Amino acid sequence: MKSFADYNTSAAVDWRKQLRSNERRTHFVIGAFVLIYVMVGIIVDLYLHPEFQQIPILQALQLLVTFKITPVATLILGAVAIISISITYALHDRIMLLGTQYHEITPQSSRSVEEQQLYNVTEELKIAASLRYMPKVYLIDADYMNAFASGYSEKSALIAITSGLLNKLDRSELQAVIAHELSHIRHHDIKLTLMASVLSNIILIVLDIMFRGIIFGGGRRRRDNGIVLVVILLRFLLPIVTILLLLYLSRKREFMADAGAVELTRDNTPLAKALLKISGDHEANKEKYAMIYHGTSHEEVRREAYIFDPAQAGISIQQSLGNVFSTHPPLAERLKALGFKAKGA
Repeated sequence: MKSFADYNTSAAVDWRKQLRSNERRTHFVIGAFVLIYVMVGIIVDLYLHPEFQQIPILQALQLLVTFKITPVATLILGAVAIISISITYALHDRIMLLGTQYHEITPQSSRSVEEQQLYNVTEELKIAASLRYMPKVYLIDADYMNAFASGYSEKSALIAITSGLLNKLDRSELQAVIAHELSHIRHHDIKLTLMASVLSNIILIVLDIMFRGIIFGGGRRRRDNGIVLVVILLRFLLPIVTILLLLYLSRKREFMADAGAVELTRDNTPLAKALLKISGDHEANKEKYAMIYHGTSHEEVRREAYIFDPAQAGISIQQSLGNVFSTHPPLAERLKALGFKAKGA
Protein backbone atom coordinates (compact mmCIF):
# COMPACT_ATOMS: atom_id res chain seq x y z
CA MET A 1 0.00 0.00 0.00
CA LYS A 2 1.36 3.42 -0.99
CA SER A 3 1.96 6.06 1.66
CA PHE A 4 1.29 9.77 1.38
CA ALA A 5 4.92 10.36 0.35
CA ASP A 6 4.21 8.46 -2.87
CA TYR A 7 1.79 11.15 -4.09
CA ASN A 8 2.30 14.55 -5.70
CA THR A 9 -0.05 17.50 -5.61
CA SER A 10 -1.84 17.75 -8.97
CA ALA A 11 -3.74 20.61 -10.54
CA ALA A 12 -6.02 22.79 -8.41
CA VAL A 13 -9.57 21.53 -7.93
CA ASP A 14 -12.71 23.70 -8.18
CA TRP A 15 -14.45 22.40 -5.01
CA ARG A 16 -17.62 24.48 -5.38
CA LYS A 17 -18.11 23.30 -8.96
CA GLN A 18 -17.70 19.69 -7.85
CA LEU A 19 -20.20 20.19 -5.02
CA ARG A 20 -22.81 21.60 -7.42
CA SER A 21 -22.26 18.79 -9.91
CA ASN A 22 -22.52 16.02 -7.32
CA GLU A 23 -25.64 17.56 -5.77
CA ARG A 24 -27.37 17.53 -9.19
CA ARG A 25 -26.41 13.88 -9.68
CA THR A 26 -27.71 12.96 -6.23
CA HIS A 27 -31.10 14.49 -7.03
CA PHE A 28 -31.09 12.63 -10.35
CA VAL A 29 -30.75 9.30 -8.52
CA ILE A 30 -33.66 10.09 -6.18
CA GLY A 31 -35.75 11.13 -9.19
CA ALA A 32 -34.88 7.85 -10.90
CA PHE A 33 -36.08 5.89 -7.87
CA VAL A 34 -39.36 7.82 -7.84
CA LEU A 35 -39.92 7.04 -11.54
CA ILE A 36 -39.17 3.35 -10.99
CA TYR A 37 -41.54 3.34 -8.03
CA VAL A 38 -44.37 4.90 -10.08
CA MET A 39 -43.73 2.48 -12.94
CA VAL A 40 -43.96 -0.55 -10.65
CA GLY A 41 -47.14 0.79 -9.04
CA ILE A 42 -48.81 1.27 -12.43
CA ILE A 43 -47.80 -2.24 -13.50
CA VAL A 44 -49.41 -3.63 -10.35
CA ASP A 45 -52.61 -1.69 -11.13
CA LEU A 46 -52.63 -2.91 -14.72
CA TYR A 47 -52.21 -6.49 -13.55
CA LEU A 48 -54.81 -6.44 -10.77
CA HIS A 49 -57.57 -3.98 -11.78
CA PRO A 50 -60.73 -5.84 -12.93
CA GLU A 51 -61.91 -3.02 -15.22
CA PHE A 52 -58.88 -3.46 -17.49
CA GLN A 53 -59.77 -6.98 -18.62
CA GLN A 54 -61.25 -6.07 -22.01
CA ILE A 55 -59.52 -2.82 -23.02
CA PRO A 56 -56.11 -2.20 -24.63
CA ILE A 57 -53.15 -1.63 -22.33
CA LEU A 58 -52.49 1.89 -23.65
CA GLN A 59 -56.07 2.92 -22.95
CA ALA A 60 -55.89 1.42 -19.46
CA LEU A 61 -52.61 3.25 -18.86
CA GLN A 62 -54.18 6.53 -19.91
CA LEU A 63 -57.08 6.02 -17.50
CA LEU A 64 -54.64 5.44 -14.63
CA VAL A 65 -52.32 8.34 -15.43
CA THR A 66 -55.22 10.80 -15.74
CA PHE A 67 -56.82 9.44 -12.53
CA LYS A 68 -60.09 8.64 -14.35
CA ILE A 69 -59.63 5.30 -12.64
CA THR A 70 -57.89 5.55 -9.27
CA PRO A 71 -54.46 3.85 -9.27
CA VAL A 72 -55.18 2.02 -6.02
CA ALA A 73 -52.03 -0.11 -5.93
CA THR A 74 -49.78 2.89 -6.59
CA LEU A 75 -51.43 4.87 -3.78
CA ILE A 76 -51.17 1.92 -1.38
CA LEU A 77 -47.49 1.51 -2.22
CA GLY A 78 -47.05 5.21 -1.58
CA ALA A 79 -48.63 4.88 1.87
CA VAL A 80 -46.45 1.86 2.68
CA ALA A 81 -43.35 3.76 1.56
CA ILE A 82 -44.21 6.77 3.71
CA ILE A 83 -44.82 4.59 6.77
CA SER A 84 -41.60 2.63 6.19
CA ILE A 85 -39.56 5.80 5.76
CA SER A 86 -41.13 7.29 8.90
CA ILE A 87 -40.17 4.22 10.93
CA THR A 88 -36.64 4.31 9.50
CA TYR A 89 -36.30 7.99 10.35
CA ALA A 90 -37.58 7.49 13.91
CA LEU A 91 -35.19 4.61 14.63
CA HIS A 92 -32.26 5.53 12.39
CA ASP A 93 -29.76 5.84 15.24
CA ARG A 94 -30.62 2.44 16.71
CA ILE A 95 -30.61 0.84 13.26
CA MET A 96 -27.21 2.27 12.34
CA LEU A 97 -25.57 1.31 15.64
CA LEU A 98 -27.28 -2.06 16.03
CA GLY A 99 -24.90 -4.91 16.80
CA THR A 100 -21.99 -2.73 17.96
CA GLN A 101 -20.63 -1.87 21.38
CA TYR A 102 -20.77 1.91 21.64
CA HIS A 103 -21.27 4.85 23.96
CA GLU A 104 -22.22 8.46 23.38
CA ILE A 105 -19.55 11.07 24.00
CA THR A 106 -20.51 14.33 25.69
CA PRO A 107 -18.43 16.82 27.70
CA GLN A 108 -19.66 15.01 30.83
CA SER A 109 -19.28 11.41 29.64
CA SER A 110 -15.86 11.51 27.96
CA ARG A 111 -13.52 8.98 29.57
CA SER A 112 -10.18 10.17 28.23
CA VAL A 113 -8.35 13.11 26.71
CA GLU A 114 -8.80 11.55 23.26
CA GLU A 115 -12.57 11.32 23.66
CA GLN A 116 -12.76 14.92 24.88
CA GLN A 117 -10.66 15.95 21.87
CA LEU A 118 -13.08 14.11 19.57
CA TYR A 119 -16.01 16.05 20.98
CA ASN A 120 -14.12 19.36 20.81
CA VAL A 121 -13.10 18.79 17.17
CA THR A 122 -16.68 17.96 16.22
CA GLU A 123 -17.99 21.05 17.99
CA GLU A 124 -15.41 23.31 16.33
CA LEU A 125 -16.19 21.98 12.85
CA LYS A 126 -19.94 22.15 13.51
CA ILE A 127 -19.49 25.89 14.03
CA ALA A 128 -17.32 26.19 10.91
CA ALA A 129 -19.97 24.33 8.89
CA SER A 130 -22.67 26.75 10.13
CA LEU A 131 -24.80 23.87 11.40
CA ARG A 132 -27.50 24.91 13.84
CA TYR A 133 -27.44 21.70 15.87
CA MET A 134 -24.62 19.71 17.40
CA PRO A 135 -24.75 16.12 16.11
CA LYS A 136 -24.61 13.31 18.62
CA VAL A 137 -21.13 11.79 18.80
CA TYR A 138 -20.68 8.04 19.31
CA LEU A 139 -17.55 5.96 19.79
CA ILE A 140 -17.78 2.35 18.60
CA ASP A 141 -15.54 -0.14 20.39
CA ALA A 142 -13.81 -1.73 17.36
CA ASP A 143 -10.18 -2.05 16.28
CA TYR A 144 -10.80 -1.31 12.59
CA MET A 145 -10.64 2.29 11.37
CA ASN A 146 -13.94 3.66 10.08
CA ALA A 147 -16.57 6.34 10.58
CA PHE A 148 -20.04 7.27 9.37
CA ALA A 149 -22.80 9.86 9.71
CA SER A 150 -26.53 9.20 9.76
CA GLY A 151 -29.86 10.88 10.41
CA TYR A 152 -32.88 12.28 8.59
CA SER A 153 -32.20 15.92 9.37
CA GLU A 154 -29.54 18.19 10.81
CA LYS A 155 -31.31 18.12 14.18
CA SER A 156 -31.35 14.30 14.38
CA ALA A 157 -27.87 13.71 12.95
CA LEU A 158 -25.17 11.58 14.50
CA ILE A 159 -21.50 10.89 13.85
CA ALA A 160 -19.90 7.60 14.87
CA ILE A 161 -16.23 6.64 14.69
CA THR A 162 -14.41 3.53 15.83
CA SER A 163 -11.89 3.48 18.65
CA GLY A 164 -9.34 2.20 16.14
CA LEU A 165 -9.70 5.36 14.08
CA LEU A 166 -9.57 7.61 17.15
CA ASN A 167 -6.34 5.97 18.36
CA LYS A 168 -4.49 5.81 15.02
CA LEU A 169 -5.09 9.24 13.48
CA ASP A 170 -3.44 12.47 14.56
CA ARG A 171 -5.54 15.52 15.34
CA SER A 172 -5.48 17.05 11.85
CA GLU A 173 -6.41 13.72 10.25
CA LEU A 174 -9.21 13.18 12.78
CA GLN A 175 -10.42 16.69 12.03
CA ALA A 176 -10.53 15.89 8.30
CA VAL A 177 -12.57 12.70 8.88
CA ILE A 178 -15.05 14.54 11.12
CA ALA A 179 -15.28 17.31 8.49
CA HIS A 180 -16.09 14.63 5.90
CA GLU A 181 -18.92 13.25 8.04
CA LEU A 182 -20.24 16.73 8.89
CA SER A 183 -20.30 17.44 5.16
CA HIS A 184 -22.66 14.48 4.69
CA ILE A 185 -24.95 16.13 7.24
CA ARG A 186 -24.57 19.61 5.72
CA HIS A 187 -25.34 18.31 2.22
CA HIS A 188 -28.45 16.46 3.48
CA ASP A 189 -27.37 13.31 1.65
CA ILE A 190 -27.82 11.20 4.80
CA LYS A 191 -31.58 11.73 4.37
CA LEU A 192 -31.49 11.04 0.64
CA THR A 193 -29.59 7.79 1.14
CA LEU A 194 -32.08 6.56 3.74
CA MET A 195 -34.98 7.35 1.42
CA ALA A 196 -33.40 5.65 -1.59
CA SER A 197 -32.62 2.49 0.39
CA VAL A 198 -36.14 2.17 1.79
CA LEU A 199 -37.88 2.82 -1.55
CA SER A 200 -35.65 0.36 -3.40
CA ASN A 201 -36.41 -2.38 -0.88
CA ILE A 202 -40.16 -1.78 -1.11
CA ILE A 203 -40.07 -1.95 -4.91
CA LEU A 204 -38.13 -5.21 -4.89
CA ILE A 205 -40.50 -6.76 -2.32
CA VAL A 206 -43.57 -5.84 -4.41
CA LEU A 207 -42.00 -7.26 -7.56
CA ASP A 208 -41.09 -10.45 -5.73
CA ILE A 209 -44.69 -10.87 -4.52
CA MET A 210 -46.02 -10.31 -8.05
CA PHE A 211 -43.47 -12.72 -9.50
CA ARG A 212 -44.48 -15.45 -7.03
CA GLY A 213 -48.15 -14.76 -7.77
CA ILE A 214 -47.54 -15.19 -11.49
CA ILE A 215 -45.52 -18.38 -11.07
CA PHE A 216 -47.98 -20.05 -8.70
CA GLY A 217 -51.23 -18.33 -9.72
CA GLY A 218 -51.21 -18.63 -13.50
CA GLY A 219 -52.67 -16.18 -16.04
CA ARG A 220 -56.28 -15.05 -15.91
CA ARG A 221 -56.87 -12.57 -18.73
CA ARG A 222 -56.17 -12.36 -22.41
CA ARG A 223 -53.59 -9.65 -21.80
CA ASP A 224 -51.75 -11.44 -19.00
CA ASN A 225 -48.90 -12.71 -21.16
CA GLY A 226 -47.63 -9.18 -21.91
CA ILE A 227 -47.85 -8.06 -18.27
CA VAL A 228 -46.31 -11.33 -17.09
CA LEU A 229 -43.35 -10.84 -19.43
CA VAL A 230 -42.80 -7.29 -18.13
CA VAL A 231 -42.97 -8.46 -14.50
CA ILE A 232 -40.52 -11.30 -15.12
CA LEU A 233 -38.06 -8.97 -16.87
CA LEU A 234 -38.33 -6.40 -14.08
CA ARG A 235 -37.91 -9.12 -11.44
CA PHE A 236 -34.43 -9.90 -12.75
CA LEU A 237 -33.35 -6.51 -14.12
CA LEU A 238 -34.62 -4.10 -11.45
CA PRO A 239 -32.42 -5.46 -8.61
CA ILE A 240 -29.37 -4.77 -10.77
CA VAL A 241 -30.66 -1.28 -11.67
CA THR A 242 -31.36 -0.39 -8.02
CA ILE A 243 -27.94 -1.65 -6.92
CA LEU A 244 -26.22 0.44 -9.61
CA LEU A 245 -28.27 3.52 -8.69
CA LEU A 246 -27.41 3.13 -5.00
CA LEU A 247 -23.75 2.66 -5.85
CA TYR A 248 -23.85 5.71 -8.12
CA LEU A 249 -25.45 7.73 -5.35
CA SER A 250 -22.99 6.51 -2.74
CA ARG A 251 -19.90 7.16 -4.87
CA LYS A 252 -20.96 10.69 -5.79
CA ARG A 253 -21.85 11.56 -2.21
CA GLU A 254 -18.36 10.46 -1.10
CA PHE A 255 -16.71 12.80 -3.61
CA MET A 256 -19.08 15.53 -2.41
CA ALA A 257 -18.21 14.93 1.27
CA ASP A 258 -14.48 14.83 0.50
CA ALA A 259 -14.79 18.19 -1.22
CA GLY A 260 -16.81 19.54 1.70
CA ALA A 261 -14.14 18.38 4.16
CA VAL A 262 -11.47 20.31 2.28
CA GLU A 263 -13.71 23.37 2.22
CA LEU A 264 -14.14 23.19 6.02
CA THR A 265 -10.52 22.46 6.94
CA ARG A 266 -8.98 24.67 4.23
CA ASP A 267 -6.45 21.91 3.55
CA ASN A 268 -6.58 18.83 1.33
CA THR A 269 -3.59 17.05 2.86
CA PRO A 270 -5.03 15.71 6.17
CA LEU A 271 -7.97 13.93 4.51
CA ALA A 272 -5.69 12.34 1.91
CA LYS A 273 -3.38 11.11 4.68
CA ALA A 274 -6.34 9.80 6.69
CA LEU A 275 -7.78 7.87 3.74
CA LEU A 276 -4.39 6.28 3.03
CA LYS A 277 -3.97 5.32 6.69
CA ILE A 278 -7.46 3.80 6.88
CA SER A 279 -6.95 1.83 3.66
CA GLY A 280 -3.48 0.66 4.66
CA ASP A 281 -4.69 -0.39 8.10
CA HIS A 282 -7.45 -2.54 6.56
CA GLU A 283 -5.03 -4.20 4.16
CA ALA A 284 -2.46 -4.86 6.87
CA ASN A 285 -5.06 -6.42 9.18
CA LYS A 286 -7.33 -7.99 6.57
CA GLU A 287 -7.88 -11.35 8.27
CA LYS A 288 -8.39 -9.86 11.73
CA TYR A 289 -10.81 -7.20 10.52
CA ALA A 290 -12.71 -9.69 8.35
CA MET A 291 -13.49 -11.69 11.50
CA ILE A 292 -14.64 -8.54 13.33
CA TYR A 293 -16.85 -7.33 10.46
CA HIS A 294 -18.37 -10.79 9.99
CA GLY A 295 -18.92 -11.17 13.73
CA THR A 296 -20.78 -7.86 14.03
CA SER A 297 -24.42 -7.93 12.97
CA HIS A 298 -25.95 -5.36 10.61
CA GLU A 299 -22.62 -4.32 9.11
CA GLU A 300 -24.31 -4.42 5.68
CA VAL A 301 -26.52 -1.53 6.86
CA ARG A 302 -23.48 0.59 7.74
CA ARG A 303 -21.37 -0.35 4.72
CA GLU A 304 -22.73 2.34 2.41
CA ALA A 305 -22.38 5.02 5.12
CA TYR A 306 -18.77 4.23 6.06
CA ILE A 307 -16.01 6.61 4.97
CA PHE A 308 -14.11 3.53 3.73
CA ASP A 309 -15.69 0.47 2.14
CA PRO A 310 -14.01 -2.69 3.55
CA ALA A 311 -14.63 -4.42 0.21
CA GLN A 312 -11.85 -2.29 -1.28
CA ALA A 313 -9.40 -4.09 1.02
CA GLY A 314 -10.83 -7.48 0.04
CA ILE A 315 -13.07 -7.79 3.12
CA SER A 316 -16.58 -8.92 2.21
CA ILE A 317 -19.32 -7.96 4.65
CA GLN A 318 -22.11 -10.06 3.17
CA GLN A 319 -22.57 -12.58 0.39
CA SER A 320 -24.85 -10.90 -2.14
CA LEU A 321 -24.91 -9.30 -5.56
CA GLY A 322 -24.27 -5.92 -3.95
CA ASN A 323 -20.99 -7.16 -2.53
CA VAL A 324 -19.62 -7.55 -6.07
CA PHE A 325 -19.53 -3.76 -6.32
CA SER A 326 -17.80 -1.30 -4.02
CA THR A 327 -20.12 1.38 -2.67
CA HIS A 328 -17.27 3.92 -2.73
CA PRO A 329 -15.01 5.33 -5.43
CA PRO A 330 -11.55 3.73 -5.71
CA LEU A 331 -9.03 5.34 -3.38
CA ALA A 332 -6.91 6.56 -6.31
CA GLU A 333 -9.92 8.44 -7.73
CA ARG A 334 -10.69 10.05 -4.38
CA LEU A 335 -7.06 11.16 -3.99
CA LYS A 336 -7.06 12.52 -7.54
CA ALA A 337 -10.22 14.50 -6.78
CA LEU A 338 -8.50 15.83 -3.66
CA GLY A 339 -5.60 17.02 -5.80
CA PHE A 340 -3.06 14.19 -5.42
CA LYS A 341 -1.73 11.64 -7.86
CA ALA A 342 0.83 8.87 -7.45
CA LYS A 343 4.40 9.77 -8.36
CA GLY A 344 5.26 8.57 -11.83
CA ALA A 345 1.58 8.24 -12.80
